[in-house]
Amino acid sequence: MTLPVPTLDHVVINARDDMDRAADIYRRLGFTLTERGYHSLGSMNHLAMFGTDYLELIAVPKNATSGRLDLLNYAYGLNGLVFGSEDSAITYAALARAGLPFDPPSEFTRPVKYTGGKGDARFRTIRMKAGVVPYGRIYYCHHFTRDLVWRDEWRHHANGTVAVERAVIVEPDPAAGAKLYADMFGPDAVRDIRNGKKVVIGNSRFDIVTEPEMTAQLGDAAPDAEGRRAYMAALTLRTTSLAKAAQALKAGKIPFTEKDGRLVVAAKEAMNATLEFTE
Repeated sequence: MTLPVPTLDHVVINARDDMDRAADIYRRLGFTLTERGYHSLGSMNHLAMFGTDYLELIAVPKNATSGRLDLLNYAYGLNGLVFGSEDSAITYAALARAGLPFDPPSEFTRPVKYTGGKGDARFRTIRMKAGVVPYGRIYYCHHFTRDLVWRDEWRHHANGTVAVERAVIVEPDPAAGAKLYADMFGPDAVRDIRNGKKVVIGNSRFDIVTEPEMTAQLGDAAPDAEGRRAYMAALTLRTTSLAKAAQALKAGKIPFTEKDGRLVVAAKEAMNATLEFTE
């Protein structure tokens, strides 16, 4: 059985139990957010839908005593990198045969309201076993109801974002960190970059770099590590127009800098995740 083909489904920003603040910030960043959704697992979310991937804000209700309380164990910021799966049974069988550390598929739902109707979005996820990576959550997502998730009414953003181009992961030993992805997707998916490794994920990539390299790239815009040696640090988002993105950020009163053809929003302005916009 061949290994799964790496494609990006979505990225996750952890808002812990502060969804109101996160939603306000990401709307002011120029994203159109879906109505607040409530998972059968006990978490809640807002989505910013792009062409073939999306950004998810996730949280638990304030004062929650059950549900996804594990989200409170993670720092604010980029916390989840999620691969696509068209058939979770086949994906899990391939991962298991390769001896990779994933739990069996788990299914859940979320009610969805959209213009002219409503329905229940249904998903099945295959999650990497706890403790395998120190920097957050890695999993696959199989959508049974794509028509309730990728709707054109949610794909238009004031900042012009159409795709996730890159995620940045800080690891003290990038070569060791990249070995997991070479085992998951084959060695051809991993390339050398300065002070790190690049993992090709469909039309996107994950850059696994040392903290000094991340700091050299992001400077004062870098997230607060909060004592962590390994963490997810940043996203690069492709926009149809940097001018449009800049206009949206100004309208939302979000500070940003321009550097090397990118607009950079410091992590402190985006729930502890550095955001870059590129054309």
